[in-house]
Amino acid sequence: MLYSFLRPFLFRIDAEAAHGLAIKALKQRSSGVPQRFSPALATRVAGIDFPNPVGMAAGFDKDGEVPDALLGLGFGFAEVGSITPLPQEGNPKPRLFRLAEDRAVINRMGFNNHGAEAAMRRLAARRRNGVVGINIGANKDSADRVADYAVMARLMAPLASYLAVNISSPNTPGLRALQDEAALIGLLDAVIDARAEVCGEGGPPIFLKVAPDLEPADIDAIARIAMDRKLGALIVSNTTISRPPLASRHAREAGGLSGVPLRDLAQQRLRDFHRATGGALPLVGVGGIASAEDAWARIRAGASLVQLYSAMVYEGPGIAKAICKGLETLMKRDGFGSIAEAVGTE
Repeated sequence: MLYSFLRPFLFRIDAEAAHGLAIKALKQRSSGVPQRFSPALATRVAGIDFPNPVGMAAGFDKDGEVPDALLGLGFGFAEVGSITPLPQEGNPKPRLFRLAEDRAVINRMGFNNHGAEAAMRRLAARRRNGVVGINIGANKDSADRVADYAVMARLMAPLASYLAVNISSPNTPGLRALQDEAALIGLLDAVIDARAEVCGEGGPPIFLKVAPDLEPADIDAIARIAMDRKLGALIVSNTTISRPPLASRHAREAGGLSGVPLRDLAQQRLRDFHRATGGALPLVGVGGIASAEDAWARIRAGASLVQLYSAMVYEGPGIAKAICKGLETLMKRDGFGSIAEAVGTE
């Protein structure tokens, strides 16, 4: 209720400035106590125990400043980043746009972050338990992006519950080319080898974040490679460069579109990957999830976990708890005793 009162005032502020205020506010409650949830919402994915399946997607906490505060808001896990080896400013401003009429966001941030060294200091100082994934990327001007990912895997593996390899942002030129079959094999092998250097046979599972703008042959190849490399999960999906009909004056801005207009495309891409993997590889559903019904539909379509970000812009910081409460109701309605039982039963 408080957020619904504050939102009109926040929406008068530049979107990126408002995001900065949100991070500052969360820093004030970074020692918040993680929420307790029904045991029915707990699930185990890639060897990790999640207290509930609702996570904060990468992009909100780019520098690993407030992961514990996010867990305190009721998220079952938080994914920080994308973090690159060296600090970088990202793309010119303005680069973040609210499409309020469409309940959407367009961003062309460009992996802006303070770099690996600063993030490592913060993440190493964490004292709380909880699932915190680290989303890794490459610097825009890097001469060897695969080497960047290997460096990041080596640095972040000891600090991460899981490593998310982000090769699907549309805002770093040429990055999505790493989704091509030969490039992807080389990249994942480099990341796996780098993890082994610091963690031996163990180490955090590797999740791969893919784009929604893929052809059927790409989906099949990515699924095959991910299973061959025994990845922990696929995150489906990042923002889209496509443009469905939009009402906002910002509709023609360049960048990745997220929020409600992405929902149907992301849902279909999740179905595609569930088919391509035969349900043998966990999937994380992302894109357009704004309610318990959205999250439940993604789980029934094959997602073991879900993530959101843009929806919090419109619904406020209570969204994770609200979705979890709704999921409990929907599970009981449909006769499921756990999240795992419902995965892929669409």
